[in-house]
Amino acid sequence: MRERKFAVIGGDMRQVKLADLLALDGHSVSVFASDQVRSTQASLAPSLGDCVQGADCIVLPLPLSKGCDPINTPLSDTTFTTSEVFSLLTPSQIICGGRIPEPVYEIASVHKLTLLDYFSREELVVANAAVTVEGAIGVAMEATSTVLLDRAVLILGFGRIGKLLALRLRAFGARVTVAARSFADLAWISAYGYTGIHMDALDENLSACSVLFNTVPHLLLDARRLALLDPAALCIDLASKPGGIDFSAAASLGISTIWALGLPGKVAPESSAAIIRDTIYNILSEQETVL
Repeated sequence: MRERKFAVIGGDMRQVKLADLLALDGHSVSVFASDQVRSTQASLAPSLGDCVQGADCIVLPLPLSKGCDPINTPLSDTTFTTSEVFSLLTPSQIICGGRIPEPVYEIASVHKLTLLDYFSREELVVANAAVTVEGAIGVAMEATSTVLLDRAVLILGFGRIGKLLALRLRAFGARVTVAARSFADLAWISAYGYTGIHMDALDENLSACSVLFNTVPHLLLDARRLALLDPAALCIDLASKPGGIDFSAAASLGISTIWALGLPGKVAPESSAAIIRDTIYNILSEQETVL
């Protein structure tokens, strides 16, 4: 990829590592609103305007915001809105962000700007799922202080994370059962050699599991179902909000739970940054083809 100028704004350690990786690739990189952890390779811009001036690509955080505004800046006390950023940009500049709320696209449209969501890209989501799974297994082993060999593990859901989790857990020697609602998923679960159960049969299979991983962002484990678990079982929720576990009920029942949100950014920020970088390169390459 030809040398470009990037402006990396806000975000967590993934954005800091991203700025370093882009700079190491030979690009000119300015960062803003991550001043609590300094990038070792990129230059810290004194202002938002200085950061974005002349940049070919502006990289906004993942998630872009917790609502619509302000922009997510956990590593800085500086706060600003998407409108403030967009007012400083020109239509020739490309903006990439993660988990972009729909109203932000409308703001970008008013300014005639190109706004693209790197988290909507399949290559990023799959790679991110792989990092999530590795982190989740680490969380489980740390929380139980035991290996996964021959442990009865139940996975709720067979999406990207569920598929990769089942694969990795079986490699560790765990006895893997996967609950799914789709009959097509159940066919694949069986074909891969896992034990498959329909979600409607979940109740009678809960007591046997030692570790449970939920990947479904809907309440599946309410107080009634949690009471069916072995009190020594560990439940790890990997689903985004609202999650799939009634954590209050679990606490009342003495069931150990962990809501492992944002694992890629927490356990492997540099690996996550590399995934974001590669995805942004793909986006920019496609934009060049279109133009």
